[in-house]
Amino acid sequence: MRVGIVGAGSIAFATAALVEQQGHEVILWSPSGERTKALANGEALVAEGAIVGTFKPAAATDAADLVAGADVLVIALPAYGHKTVLDAIAPYLTSEQTVVFSSHASFGALYLSRLVAARGITVTIVAWGTTAVSGRQLSPTLVKVNTVRKQVDIATIPSSRSAAGLAVCTDLFGDRFLDRGSLMAIALSNLNPQNHMGIALGNMTRMERGESWSQGQNVTPNVGRLLEDLDKERIAIATKLGLEVRDIFQHFHLSFHVPVNSISHMNQEMHEAGNGGTGPSTADSRYVTEDVPFGLVMTAKLGRLAGSPAELHESGVRIFSAMYGRDFTAENDLLNALDLDAMSLDELKTLCQNGFASAAA
Repeated sequence: MRVGIVGAGSIAFATAALVEQQGHEVILWSPSGERTKALANGEALVAEGAIVGTFKPAAATDAADLVAGADVLVIALPAYGHKTVLDAIAPYLTSEQTVVFSSHASFGALYLSRLVAARGITVTIVAWGTTAVSGRQLSPTLVKVNTVRKQVDIATIPSSRSAAGLAVCTDLFGDRFLDRGSLMAIALSNLNPQNHMGIALGNMTRMERGESWSQGQNVTPNVGRLLEDLDKERIAIATKLGLEVRDIFQHFHLSFHVPVNSISHMNQEMHEAGNGGTGPSTADSRYVTEDVPFGLVMTAKLGRLAGSPAELHESGVRIFSAMYGRDFTAENDLLNALDLDAMSLDELKTLCQNGFASAAA
């Protein structure tokens, strides 16, 4: 298959390496064009770490070029860029194509469903609870792949195309997917916002001072307990909605291959094994600028809608907004465009199963 990847950062590069390793063609699109200049000039993409190899993804000139001829489109850039790129690719999508969110945030899949429904078509849209890979971009042509996850939770809209969505993902990325059956479950499956909240709060001065520090090592017992309690809020919302999602202990075990223990202890083991990662060296980090508006805000809204308030998540939004002098709730352009606050829980549940009805239906 030919796979168009929207984005040209660490996750996009690592995803490109994984897809080509599986025997498929890749074309990357950087909306600014800056991050794909070297690839456009014929240089190879080199991967090291969990994936080792030299790959030759093409570079698209614009959204139309990316979509043309692609069987699958993968959205692989921070959530604050999702609405802009979805608006860009939606006019060119066809009903034969599949769009994969790696990973899903703030009901971006519903926003895309509404865009294509307005054109009178239905597109298979697959949402992942997390990325299939993690990594760090070391240069315009070099990516270090830190891990290839053993399991990724997914859901497809409309749910009638779930089997097709699962088959496409398995063909492209290998047998590592668990279909959770509902986009609502995937909305509550991304653990990055809650985990990054605790890590950023516990290490903000390190971030502001631009220090180089081990993330795993600094998930100390107090930080670890905060992450565990944030996770309890998320799980409580899922339980209230009758959904099954993985907990934080399963997440670290499946993603980083460490035995189940306290979250602090698991992170210390990751650090000792060299997989603890490096914490952000700037306060202008997606741990806050992406995960607060597009993660914590969304979970807090779902908690209120479900009648299971997420008080720690709500507090995190307020604390970070105060620290940064920004209104992070207002920065979520996806939820604001969908007007989630005006939906009933039943309306949202129906959309999470069926998506928006095609104007031609």
